Amino acid sequence: MPKLLDLFLTFARIGGLTFGGGYAMLPMLQKEVIETKKWATEEEVMNYYAVGQCTPGIIAVNTATFIGYKTCGIPGGIFATLGVVFPSLVIISIIAAFITNFAELAVVKNAFAGIRVCVCVLILNAVVKLFKKSVIDIPTAVLFIVIFIGSILTDISPIIFVIAAGAAGIIIQTLTQKGKSEGGKQA
Repeated sequence: MPKLLDLFLTFARIGGLTFGGGYAMLPMLQKEVIETKKWATEEEVMNYYAVGQCTPGIIAVNTATFIGYKTCGIPGGIFATLGVVFPSLVIISIIAAFITNFAELAVVKNAFAGIRVCVCVLILNAVVKLFKKSVIDIPTAVLFIVIFIGSILTDISPIIFVIAAGAAGIIIQTLTQKGKSEGGKQA
C-alpha cells in the first residue's frame, strides 16, 4: 500500500505541476520516475511514450498507466493513472466555475500568452532530449528525416508513420544484426 500511495502522490505531483500536456511532462517524469524513484529506465520511458502515442487516450495518462503497471501491476497502473488525472480534474473544475468571469481580462490573456511560450520551451526541451536518445546513427537519422518531411508535406495519419517507423526499425535492426553475425563468421 505505501508504494501505491507513493505512485499516486508522485503522479499527482507530475499531473499538477505539468502544464502543456504529455510532452511538457517529460522532463519532470525523467527527474521523478527515472532519477529519483528509479521505477523505469530512460529507454523504458521513451518506449512508454512511443506506445502512448500509438494508443488511444492522453499520452500522460497512458505513460502513467504503463509505469504504474510496471511498478505494481494492475493496482499500480490504476493508482498512477488516478494520480496523474486527479489534479487536472480539480483544477479544471475550479477554472470552469470562474473562467467566464475572468477570460476577457487583459491580465488573464497576457498570463495565458506567457504560459503558452513556457509550454513551447518545455516541449522543445523534451523533443531535444528525445532526439538525442533516438537519432543515434545514420539509419535512424535517415528515418527521422523521411518521417519529418513526410509529416510536413503530407496529410498521412500519424498512425501510418508510427507503423512505418516501427517496421523500418525492425528491418534496420535485423539487417544490422545479420551484418554483424556474417562479419563475425568471416573473421
